[in-house]
Amino acid sequence: MNLWDTRRPHNGDGFGLGYYTSRALGPAPCIFTSTIPAWNCGNLLRISSKTTSNLIFAHVRATTEGSLSDSNCHPFNHNSLMWMHNGGIGGWKYVKRNLAMGLGERWFSSVGGSTDSEWAFALFLDVLDRMGYDPDSTALNETGFGHNTLRKAMLGTIKRINQLIAEIPDKERKEVEEGLDCRSLLNFAVTDGHSVVCTRYVGSKTDEAASLYWSSGTSWQEDKSMKGRFRMERRDKGADIVLVASEPLTFERDDWVIVPTNSTLTIHKQAVMIHPIIDEYYNSNPSYTRSTGLAVSKGLDSTEEQEIGK
Repeated sequence: MNLWDTRRPHNGDGFGLGYYTSRALGPAPCIFTSTIPAWNCGNLLRISSKTTSNLIFAHVRATTEGSLSDSNCHPFNHNSLMWMHNGGIGGWKYVKRNLAMGLGERWFSSVGGSTDSEWAFALFLDVLDRMGYDPDSTALNETGFGHNTLRKAMLGTIKRINQLIAEIPDKERKEVEEGLDCRSLLNFAVTDGHSVVCTRYVGSKTDEAASLYWSSGTSWQEDKSMKGRFRMERRDKGADIVLVASEPLTFERDDWVIVPTNSTLTIHKQAVMIHPIIDEYYNSNPSYTRSTGLAVSKGLDSTEEQEIGK
């Protein structure tokens, strides 16, 4: 989040930070959450200046579903797995019950908050379990589930969400004033401490997904001319650092690559892999233009700003 950018509201409904420490302390990440804005948290400044990790998740929250509480702040975790979400599940009021009822008892009981994001994580755990990869397996939590497994479970999660939305009765769709919005914005991120899988996805044939970018290089350095601003440096073709963010974190346009709509981004051993999510909402035409209206209305699109020189 660019705190110096005043062109749109900031996400001030709490934040969370998750990072992996020494394996001697176990495979689970350390999670730190707070309901105060990230820029007002002195503890965050003190902790972050003295913390190192090979893999970090960070999330700033703008409330859409669920109350303002620590239990609703991302990232969520189960053993070694960490999860974040930017967006919302379409028709959530009518999807929630059927989603919850379809979960195994362990994953239903694992939900401690009230956000659609955490229920989506419970669904991911359920999908992973049904694939034959127990999220409570000691061995898998130590060695990792594998990036292909995480990606397949992510695709299964999105597929199930779309099925649940499709099952909403027409009567309930029509009873809602001005119609029920069943378009989902599903920018998910999951990691097991070894690999990362992110999605940029919208449940619509005509709308653009919430924005998502990535950048890689050899070092992430603070700009000496302006405290608090950073830039990616590249001394060679290697990628010692990979960053993924909902919007560019620097003003250098060439530092950032936008993730294509309805795609997964996988990071494994510093390699970045992009795969299309091929379903009823996918369009293979690279020149196909989607409307940014939905994402912009939710404050989840920065592509227009990027185009004008952000």
